Amino acid sequence: MTAEEKETATPIKSEEKAATTPQSRALKFTVAVIAIVMSLYHMYVAAFGPPEAMIFRGSHLLFALTLMFLLYPLKPGGGWKWRIADAVLLLGSWAFVLHIFLNYQAITNRIIYIDELTQLDKFYAVVAVLIILEATRRVLGWALPLTALCFLIYAFFFTNVQAPVLMEQLYLSTEGIFGSTLGVSASYVMLFVLFGAFMEKSGTGQLFMDFALSITGHTAGGPGKVSVVSSSLFGTVSGSAVANVMVDGPMTIPLMKRTGFRPPFAAAVEATASTGGQIMPPVMGAAAFVMAEFLAVPYATVALWAVIPAVMYYMSVFFAVHFEAKRYGLHGVPKNELPAFGHVMLSRGHLFIPIVTIFIGLTMGYSAPLCALVGALMCLPMALLRKSTRAGISWRSVLDALEEGAKNTLAVAMACACAGIVIGCVTITGLGIVFTQIVVGLAQNMLPLALILTAIAGIVLGMGMPTTPAYIVMVSLLVPALIKLGAPTPAAHMFAFYFAILSAITPPVALAVFAAASLAKADLWEAGWAAVRIGAAGFIVPFMFVFEPSLLMIGPWTDILHSFFTASIGVICLAAGMFGYLHRRALLWERILLLIAAILLIKPGLITDLIGFGLLAVVLVSQFALRRNEPHHEVKVLQAD
Repeated sequence: MTAEEKETATPIKSEEKAATTPQSRALKFTVAVIAIVMSLYHMYVAAFGPPEAMIFRGSHLLFALTLMFLLYPLKPGGGWKWRIADAVLLLGSWAFVLHIFLNYQAITNRIIYIDELTQLDKFYAVVAVLIILEATRRVLGWALPLTALCFLIYAFFFTNVQAPVLMEQLYLSTEGIFGSTLGVSASYVMLFVLFGAFMEKSGTGQLFMDFALSITGHTAGGPGKVSVVSSSLFGTVSGSAVANVMVDGPMTIPLMKRTGFRPPFAAAVEATASTGGQIMPPVMGAAAFVMAEFLAVPYATVALWAVIPAVMYYMSVFFAVHFEAKRYGLHGVPKNELPAFGHVMLSRGHLFIPIVTIFIGLTMGYSAPLCALVGALMCLPMALLRKSTRAGISWRSVLDALEEGAKNTLAVAMACACAGIVIGCVTITGLGIVFTQIVVGLAQNMLPLALILTAIAGIVLGMGMPTTPAYIVMVSLLVPALIKLGAPTPAAHMFAFYFAILSAITPPVALAVFAAASLAKADLWEAGWAAVRIGAAGFIVPFMFVFEPSLLMIGPWTDILHSFFTASIGVICLAAGMFGYLHRRALLWERILLLIAAILLIKPGLITDLIGFGLLAVVLVSQFALRRNEPHHEVKVLQAD
């Protein structure tokens, strides 16, 4: 992006608020030391095993709160009164966590909900809830804390749950703040974020870009395809759609515009491809680890379920770019301006080894945190192997990676702690059962209608909060209804997971699109609707795998391979119908038939597949017949300025 573009770009709305850079050298040093110690502590735990749950989760939360109050002051640049307020909140954080540590034996030996709480227990329970709400507000904004407040108000004033019981649930049990969601942040997310930080310091980002350029840059619409490939790879580094856009977009969006793509379409491609990073194995977004915890299955199983839907998603985006380019006659970048594939792999290909190692470790049954730890420890040594990747690697790189890894975990840690408040309220009040009954009643025992309601809820929730808490709220309130209506449990969870993610590209609040549109200087609404068209498979495939789990690689291999083949053809038809091109520009009736064929082919089933292939055959005959009668001409497109 040019300097002029940077100056005129509109402000970017992000999933997270930006941390304030400490002004004093002493504070910078303090933050760096705490962050490095936090990372080393979690690496030690991954290697040698964690302590008891509340101790481990409490330690993780204490590190996160300490860094949060140092990096996100109540009023940046404010006077001494504001700093005192931050200091009081920081001391309160230490107090409520240390209270659990110092009284751990008494807390674990007491009879839950029977033995009365002490006055200190009650006091620190209130302190803990208030501090978690405030800390989450500072990092993520108001949406999630207000959601938690609504659940707290419901539990206090609209149920028969006594206040001490609720306090105990939220503070002194592993069903509230220190629940499984915070455990996921401490055990899984922290290590994979560290892995991403080490990958970034090793220069793997340049490998991703060069790799994508070398294999797709010269084809029709090559820069758009580069965005698809590189963004899917960047998804292994960052679980945030907005972060992916801001890393990948400044390189790919100007290139797309320069080769003729319209700015809204260029922004939509980058936003849609970056959003898919959270569903792309082997390293997915944080919510995937939460899913593994909820379902009590290895993370590798969740990654396996996600393989075919992720391929469908990216195939849809890839062919959307291809058909748009063919429709407008857009060419790729000349080969002599691109890196050669052989050169890229010889000079930087060894940087793929840590990712491959994680994949192999997961498939062999090793724990996800241990695989992430090994992958992180391999990154910089791999970079040092070759002169071409050795430049700039030093001990400072190690310290920077440890520091950045801890800082980048803060948003997830706060989201998981605050989501624990929601889960605690839902569990103790039985609200989940009530909500299940409401959804079942509204859906009138019809699973498709319940799925539509759940999809809408996921998109709405995702507009105001990150994927992980949005998914957690859906699991607490909506997923049980889907399961009761007959959806397979893995499919119901994956359905909620998908729609919590897709909010990033769904207007009116589409955070990934906002970020990409600011880089492309494009209209937000136009870019948003283009993103929905490009990522259409992401909205359709989840409905299909609920009714046919073979798309989640569940069932006989013959069914899985058949479903994968027909769904792949269906996704190509979907992109062709959406963008009006297959072998040539499609007529209106051809586009309609292509869209119908896409739905029928994506849905597994012999009859639907036969009808879908029949409709596709009709369109292909029409396309080839009319193409022979058309005069040959070259389509010229004005390049975007």
